[in-house]
Formats: sequence, C-alpha cells, structure tokens
Amino acid sequence: MASSSDPWMKEYNEASRLADDISSMIADRGSLPQSGPEIMRHTSAIRRKITILGTRLDSLESLLGRIPPKSITDKEMHKRQDMFSSLKSKAKQMATSFNMSNFANREDLLGQSKKADDMSRVAGLDNQGIVVLQRQIMKEQDEGLEKLEETVLSTKHIALAVNEELTLHTRLIVSAI
Repeated sequence: MASSSDPWMKEYNEASRLADDISSMIADRGSLPQSGPEIMRHTSAIRRKITILGTRLDSLESLLGRIPPKSITDKEMHKRQDMFSSLKSKAKQMATSFNMSNFANREDLLGQSKKADDMSRVAGLDNQGIVVLQRQIMKEQDEGLEKLEETVLSTKHIALAVNEELTLHTRLIVSAI
C-alpha cells in the first residue's frame, strides 16, 4: 500500500469523504419540507458540493495519469483505477439524481470527446454533405443557445426577486432600529 504522504491517496481520501458527506446530505434531505427556502438552500449546497467533487475527480484523474510507472506495482495501479472508477460512478449517480447533466458531460463541455466524433461524421462526405452537416450543427448550436438564454433569463429574474426581498428586509430592519 502507498504511504500516507502519497498525494494521490490524500486527494482520494478527501474526495471520498466529500462523497460520503454528499450522500448523508442527500439522506437528510428527506427530513426537510418539500418546498421552501430551507430545502432550496440544502439542495443548492448539495449541488455545489457535487461540483466540487467533480473538480476533485478531475484532479485525481490527472494525478493518476502522472504516477511514475516504477513507483507503484501494477496491482496497486489497477486498484487505484478501480477506486477512482467507483468514486466517479458514485459521483455521476449523485449528479444525475439532481439533474446535473453537465457533470456527466464534462468532457463534452471541454470538447475532448467531440473531436473524434466530428471527424467520423465528416469522413466520406463531399463538399455538399459537409455544408449540410455544418448547417445541422449550427442549428443544434442555436437550439443550445436558446436554452442557455432561457436559463440566464430565469436566473436574472430570480436574482431580481432576491434583490427586492433583500431590499424589503433591509428597510424593515432599518425601520425597526
């Protein structure tokens, strides 16, 4: 087994504790009211921690790829890969339960998995076929931008409502003093 000063094991243990914390928060969520500010704050905290866990998993994956081949045995490397896969699967499951599809598709957001797919889509097409494909891709991008616009507008309205509420509370506090 690797030493306790091993950076990968430290990062894994932190990520694992975070995943356990998220699991307990999800379990605690059942005891909260179905609606209201308390459940919204709790859900927001869970989503934030899931996002942090995703970042930790990216770091873990990077550290795993940079381990010098002779520093650990093949058996230990496979064990770490299994540990990582298990934790990543657990994190994806938690993210899916909160409709955090962006967590599951991080690679797509970064464009890493799309390059090979795009090349296979273009292979064998003539100029006219490439133009048709490009128009289709542009249409998909436009639809994605429309969904993003809806989300941004919704967020704007929520922010304005929160601002109004804070202004009201500030006035009430000032008038009470």
